[in-house]
Amino acid sequence: MNESLDSLLDTFLHYLINERRLSAHTVGNYTHDIRVLGQSLDCHDLQQVQSANIRMIIAQLHSKGLSGKSLSRMLSAWRSFYNFLVRRHRFQHNPCTGVKVPKSPNRLPVALSPDEAARLLEFPVENLLMARDSAMFELFYSSGLRLAELAQLKLSDIDCTEKMVRVMGKGNKARIVPVGKFAIAALQRWFPLRAQIVKPGVSALFLSQHGDAISMRTVSHRLKQHAQRQGIQQNVHPHILRHSFASHLLQSSGDLRAVQEMLGHTSIASTQVYTHLDFQHLTKIYDTTHPRAKKRSQGSVE
Repeated sequence: MNESLDSLLDTFLHYLINERRLSAHTVGNYTHDIRVLGQSLDCHDLQQVQSANIRMIIAQLHSKGLSGKSLSRMLSAWRSFYNFLVRRHRFQHNPCTGVKVPKSPNRLPVALSPDEAARLLEFPVENLLMARDSAMFELFYSSGLRLAELAQLKLSDIDCTEKMVRVMGKGNKARIVPVGKFAIAALQRWFPLRAQIVKPGVSALFLSQHGDAISMRTVSHRLKQHAQRQGIQQNVHPHILRHSFASHLLQSSGDLRAVQEMLGHTSIASTQVYTHLDFQHLTKIYDTTHPRAKKRSQGSVE
């Protein structure tokens, strides 16, 4: 990457961190995506880049196997970068305006069945780490948290009396989400054990065995291990508990707006994908229970 792009990227990242107050994870994504742009442009002067150059880069990346979803995120980062350059560095135009990415097939999120979710969450709490894991997994499923949101939780974010958790979501947007009774019970088992190992000055709700804040990687690894022990065939990752929370809550309540608020979705379109899961669930019930939906047995006579 040339020096000019390095310098401009530094000022953009400073803006994202200090003015937009984006999370380190989001800033890392922007950094990666803009570096990809810089490598693809090679020697081009940023001010001379045209929409045709951006379309060519998109086509090249797509041919290397990048999905429409990944390219869409990447293009969004480039567009934001150029918008910043137009506003703050007097660039004449944004070459990303009007550029589109190839569409990817829509994939529905994968969710556990209610029985699988119950099996995942019912396990003996034999030691400190199992008590911690029980509290983490119950809270995931109870409140539909993202992995980063759970890892960032502080002890002070949980209110067991009001049965609420304060969550800092994407874009540093806070929301209050209810916590179910099973998650509250699991958390109350964890609190005194946490107090035994927490290091001075550490405010994180969930800790490693050494008393530090737990890492997202450890949470994912522990959940995957536990799901395998429970005989669940699916690839269980933290986001599958968020999907399961949304799907099961929507099946029970039918309240799309409430689910949107609890998930922290800015647009209801992001939440509507779970209505398709709900429809799939209803279709399966119909196919297995409705007399007119059952397949005729072989040899039946009209």
